[in-house]
Amino acid sequence: MSTGGWIFLLVVAGLIIAAVAGYNKLVGLRQRSEEAWSDIDVQLKRRTDLIPNVVETVKGYAAHERGTLDAVVRARGAAMTAQTPDTRAQAENALTSALRQLFALAEAYPDLKANQNFAQLQTSLGEIENAIQDSRRYYNAVVRDFNTTIDTVPTNVIASMFRFAKRQYFELESQQDRQAPRVAFGS
Repeated sequence: MSTGGWIFLLVVAGLIIAAVAGYNKLVGLRQRSEEAWSDIDVQLKRRTDLIPNVVETVKGYAAHERGTLDAVVRARGAAMTAQTPDTRAQAENALTSALRQLFALAEAYPDLKANQNFAQLQTSLGEIENAIQDSRRYYNAVVRDFNTTIDTVPTNVIASMFRFAKRQYFELESQQDRQAPRVAFGS
């Protein structure tokens, strides 16, 4: 075989190796993103499992605050049924908002604030919120790497050939949370 033939074979072999490496990288990132989503899902389930205990504890002290308690229960139900990162984030934002209202309500009941069980539940929820935040950061970092790999040459060709689709980021902050609070002095 001539030198030109060997060069051609080396180029073809190099392209095949690059294609296989790109494909394997995409598969690995997809798997990591699924694993990271699973971690988020576990933390969110831990939170939703804790909420009935919080509601029952508050109900014992503030039973006439039915609207707030119902809002928490409805938001929890929506969070449990959401499937995609986008719908789950919306549902979790609503749940977080309802929980904030519930804990603000607790401020009006000194006996509830002093209740040991309620304090433990608040602490547990805080720990779970931190774990959710950590899991969300990791998931979003993996999704960023996956989406970047899909967009860059030469893996974008492989991604389109094998129909790799970009993933959605998981953002728990609402637009209201991102805006600075409005302060007005006087009328």
